[in-house]
Amino acid sequence: MSDNLPACPECSGAYTYEMGVLLICPECGHEWSPSEESEGGTGNKVIRDAVGNELADGDTVTVVKTLKVKGSPTGIKAGTKVRNIRLVDGVDGHDLDCKVDGFGAMQLKSSVVKKA
Repeated sequence: MSDNLPACPECSGAYTYEMGVLLICPECGHEWSPSEESEGGTGNKVIRDAVGNELADGDTVTVVKTLKVKGSPTGIKAGTKVRNIRLVDGVDGHDLDCKVDGFGAMQLKSSVVKKA
């Protein structure tokens, strides 16, 4: 076994191993290519919307499906425009930080919005 393998980028586990061209973490099951790590080591992750368009800070997006919101009887309806989004490294896949009219500040998943 080689002692110079990098730690897992997901959970920082030290027990990574090689399988073919991939590096694998047995602790969390994350698989990645060593070339991906050397290219994206700074954490510049591209966030894309439901259609595949690249999102950036300050963009305006449209919600593509009706979303349930805890404590609200109606939720966020499909077609609602959300202005001035911020890209964040959120919890549970929520990677957009924004203010939705009528609901206030919240985080959304990029998979439920489309760039306007």
